[in-house]
Amino acid sequence: MTQPLPLPALPPLEAEALSDLYRRGTPDNTLRAWERDLAYIAAWKLAAFGQPLDWPETEPVALRFILDHSADLSEATGRARDAADALIAQGLRRSLACPAPATLDRRIASWRAFHRMKNLASPFDAPLIAQARGRARRAAARPKKPKSDNPITRDILESLLKTCDASHRGTRDRAVLMLGWASGGRRRSEIAALNRDDIDATDFEAGLIRIRLLTTKTTGAENAPRLPLKGRAARAVMGWIALAGIDKGPLFRPVSLADRPLPRRLTPDGIREILRHRLTLAGFPPDFASPHGLRSGFLTQAALDGAPLPAAMQLSLHRSPAQAQKYYADVEIAENPATDLLG
Repeated sequence: MTQPLPLPALPPLEAEALSDLYRRGTPDNTLRAWERDLAYIAAWKLAAFGQPLDWPETEPVALRFILDHSADLSEATGRARDAADALIAQGLRRSLACPAPATLDRRIASWRAFHRMKNLASPFDAPLIAQARGRARRAAARPKKPKSDNPITRDILESLLKTCDASHRGTRDRAVLMLGWASGGRRRSEIAALNRDDIDATDFEAGLIRIRLLTTKTTGAENAPRLPLKGRAARAVMGWIALAGIDKGPLFRPVSLADRPLPRRLTPDGIREILRHRLTLAGFPPDFASPHGLRSGFLTQAALDGAPLPAAMQLSLHRSPAQAQKYYADVEIAENPATDLLG
């Protein structure tokens, strides 16, 4: 088989410009994940080989990385176990158990991304390495755990909303939950990143506002979607803006113990705490659902109500019909609206 020609090396200035382009064109959450993964990979190579990373990395090192992360090392001895123990001591690895295939895939993807930044061929593109990676994925396959134990469907959301009073905290939480659910199931990072000027209230008298999402997992600032939010959800968001007197800056903010909005931005973890608090007040266990339950709940409810999948995807911003279809497939078949066609 003909081996691909190596990519030409870039001069230092052009290489730095390419890296800067990647940084500016990549969502912040992805950059942070790349940095964490690179720190892990660099520590692993130092522990396994006593050497820093090479650019480009060699195929034997890439193969060893796959093999070291494709088995349970609890009863193992040798270099793989020693490297894993070193990573655990540094707080970079949790246990000796075999990492989830998705974790291995993500770290390899990050490693490849840094090769692309440097205009270098990745060893993971070699046929032998790609084949080993596929077999490792199958060997370590495990049932996929949902991101949220339960979807927050409409009836559950209504229970949460009943716990929100007219205080600043209650008004904010109502707006967070309703926007997060009704705008297509927004991720908590997307909700936290919203600013006041991302809310277009031009048509609010008609019961409609539009939300601009500057950065999502599937879109960037250059093609930021503007999603409609109608009715109660639109009124909840505008009610929070009016009550908190927000004319610029972060849309959602922490609220003090004295029930005063603070100027700083609410964090994604703060949105998790809002959901846990409202679940508890509504009589659910605090871990009944995670913030991703807003997203899965929106799509599940769309399936229960008979909304066409493409229509739901226009709001959820899923790029893959197969991914979005999973939520439709999870709906109990007896509750499928198609079973009532004859009446």
